[in-house]
Amino acid sequence: MKFLDLAKVYIRSGAGGPGSVSFRREAFIEYGGPDGGDGGKGGDVWAEAVDGLNTLIDFRYQQHFRARSGEHGMGRQRSGKGGDDVTLRVPVGTEILDEDQETLIADLETLGDRVLLAKGGNGGWGNLHFKSSTNQAPRHANPGQPWVERTIWLRLKLIADAGLVGLPNAGKSTFLAATSNARPKIADYPFTTLHPNLGVVGIDDREIVVADIPGLIEGASDGAGLGDRFLGHIERCAVLVHLIDATSNDIPGDYQTICDELEAYGGGLADKPRIIAVNKIDTLGEGGADFAEILRAEGVPVTHAISGVTGHGVPELLCAVMAEILAARQRATQTELDDAWVP
Repeated sequence: MKFLDLAKVYIRSGAGGPGSVSFRREAFIEYGGPDGGDGGKGGDVWAEAVDGLNTLIDFRYQQHFRARSGEHGMGRQRSGKGGDDVTLRVPVGTEILDEDQETLIADLETLGDRVLLAKGGNGGWGNLHFKSSTNQAPRHANPGQPWVERTIWLRLKLIADAGLVGLPNAGKSTFLAATSNARPKIADYPFTTLHPNLGVVGIDDREIVVADIPGLIEGASDGAGLGDRFLGHIERCAVLVHLIDATSNDIPGDYQTICDELEAYGGGLADKPRIIAVNKIDTLGEGGADFAEILRAEGVPVTHAISGVTGHGVPELLCAVMAEILAARQRATQTELDDAWVP
């Protein structure tokens, strides 16, 4: 299945059905009076976060969604049938934006979240509604309300607990493959990861979701390489794991490049808790033992030295990641309690 995280969609609700102008005509009833029924209500357009989806690829093949209009009212006080609703089934974590791609309409970040995107028009009143003591035989009815038509954007931000960042070939995909059941593409050339990958990592008796995004390079915020469009998928992460290639000739420069790109992107990424780990220390031989201390002396705040291939240092790194995630969840819970407390 191809990965798609941005889609433009055209939606239109249903129009309300017009009311009916009708009069009761039966034998031996001299004054039948009006009996026109109301028109049916037009269908609504909804969006709902459902399980089992992690891409917006379905919206590449169907971009127009129209709800059915309500049916006409009929005589003998019969109301028209309402139009069927249309529901856009989207992955959890989908943001719905207005046509300007800036105004946020809704953020469906929980399974089962629903939002009304376009309300169907109400059906028109039949002439029965207009009968009065001074107007015994009204000969007019209301038309139904018109439909609502709009253009929206769907933008997917994956739901993950931790996100992997780093330059191309920093070993992010290898780390994800070694710690989870995910099978991302791994090769010895840059940009082997072309779209985000998710993996479920087990730590003790808990599980966390880790997101691996395509590598960043200098100038990614200006569109260099694959750009920074995939950074949105780690905006919801509680912690970032910054992997550095131990075989690089300029590790301080590599570290600063990622910091600058996170700062340029915004979205609070630069302020998220970050764990800095130097990867591929198995390639350094005997010199790998003290490599983290050497980097710290050079101004790179490395906290872990690991090898995604051999597994060296990986359990300790995962424990540190879990500690940050639990702390973030505790802060979120406390914030909810504070907001709900009423003095």
